[in-house]
Amino acid sequence: MNDIERIKKEQDGLEVRENIQRYAREGFKTIPPDDFVRLRWYGVYQQKPNDGHFMLRVRIPGGDLTAGQLRVVGQIAEQYAHGIADITTRQNFQFHWLTVESLPDVLDRLDAVGIHTAGACGDITRNIVGCPVAGIDPDEILDARPYLRAVDEFFYLNKDFSDLPRKHKMSVAGCPAHCAQPEINDIGATAVRRQRLNGDTELGFHVRVGGGLSTSPYLAQKLNMFVPPDRLVDVCRAVTEIFRDEGYRQNRKRARLKFLMADWGIDRFEAEVRKRLDWTPDPGVEWPEPKHNYRDHVGVHPQSQPGLYWVGAAVLSGRLRGTQLIEAARLAEQYGAGFLRTTNQQNLLFTDIPEHHLGALLEGLDAIDLPHKASAVRRAAVACTGNEFCNLAITETKALIVDIVQHLEDTVALDVPLRINLNGCPNSCGQHHIGDIGLQGCLVRQGDEKVEGYDIFVGGRLGAGAQFVRPIWRKVPATQVKYALERLLQRYLVARDDDEGFGDFVDRHTKEDLAAMMQVQFAEDAGTPHVPVPHGDVPEI
Repeated sequence: MNDIERIKKEQDGLEVRENIQRYAREGFKTIPPDDFVRLRWYGVYQQKPNDGHFMLRVRIPGGDLTAGQLRVVGQIAEQYAHGIADITTRQNFQFHWLTVESLPDVLDRLDAVGIHTAGACGDITRNIVGCPVAGIDPDEILDARPYLRAVDEFFYLNKDFSDLPRKHKMSVAGCPAHCAQPEINDIGATAVRRQRLNGDTELGFHVRVGGGLSTSPYLAQKLNMFVPPDRLVDVCRAVTEIFRDEGYRQNRKRARLKFLMADWGIDRFEAEVRKRLDWTPDPGVEWPEPKHNYRDHVGVHPQSQPGLYWVGAAVLSGRLRGTQLIEAARLAEQYGAGFLRTTNQQNLLFTDIPEHHLGALLEGLDAIDLPHKASAVRRAAVACTGNEFCNLAITETKALIVDIVQHLEDTVALDVPLRINLNGCPNSCGQHHIGDIGLQGCLVRQGDEKVEGYDIFVGGRLGAGAQFVRPIWRKVPATQVKYALERLLQRYLVARDDDEGFGDFVDRHTKEDLAAMMQVQFAEDAGTPHVPVPHGDVPEI
């Protein structure tokens, strides 16, 4: 039994909450090493350099927030977290710089407004992600929010599932674009329709299992089941029971569901799921995969409710100041119904805005640097926490993604959506495996010293033809990455076929071709003019 398994067997991680008050009174040095592990079950991780400060992650199921909840997040950031909070790729918020003395007050204030940290980290079901425009998207198949909440409520604080082999990630969404990224979740539920024999239309879900990224990425595989919405919790329970009972526990590097799934195969896994149900699912139905799995939700969009709009604000690197959050909450209340959503592209949405309030809201967002118009590279750029706070990261990320985006905005007149995913280590919290451009942190030897650098990958995508990135140029000094990307994108603009997307362009070129594009500066008359791209000129997605 490895050390983590011993710690979990000696005391359930969900029982550590009662110890936090005592540690707050007695101080950081009184926390035993085993409880540093158990604290993860309440979203608490030691922050680099492990000298008494903590990261705290807050679960936001489906990204749904009220203005009152967001205001408390902003107030906590201002009071305890050096004035910042980050949106993550799982629609969570993260604080940094918290002390053990601050934790009881922070947890109590979050609980008081109905958002929680239990299950945000640890070997447990994590925050369930969903479509950020569920219930308001005119094109959605069904509003999946009630079913996402049902799954969340079943697993939340459920000690039958608080000792899993490793973390367990789920997505539940009703949109046809699959923006909740079911392919890279342990369980990914997506809405479908089928025709009944009497001609009526019935709504349900397809369920994928065994997806995940990190150092060994796997795409989830689809169970051959049509799952009625009121049976979704039962299927998620069965899949999670299999993971709990059969998942690998000795080697934590192979303890994720994706490895069990890869070894068993989809047929054996589905047979085991069916054994654990007291009903018989019908086979799945034919359903098209979205061609382009790109949806950042930035901009002004009409809702399915007549006269109302949602507004997506681009949050470069996902980092927000507490003052921005507090003002964003006020704007949501003043000009809308007081509701917001976080996205897995680290952006922030304002929902239920009447048309006559749009102008005032947009003006207010511009005043706090939350633009609703953004360049093709800004609107979907993603970055992990990086070595500023993370014990695993090799490189700095947040400032670098800002520098890369600003440089490309000034030098490349890009007119198509582009996802740049930047990660400070191989573990892929920044999801570099699925970016149009994926950047993975490394160290580069320069003379007698090592400097921060990045491996550059291209060609990742989800949806139809899903695939992970392929490596093109290794060990590029961090300071040179933006120039490499500038050269590649300039070459794409002059050499692409009519209406050819970036993914198709890189697919038809060899690794050597693409590396040469990054490494060789074009003659002045060979590329497109180096002019700043006007924000908002990219078509709405």
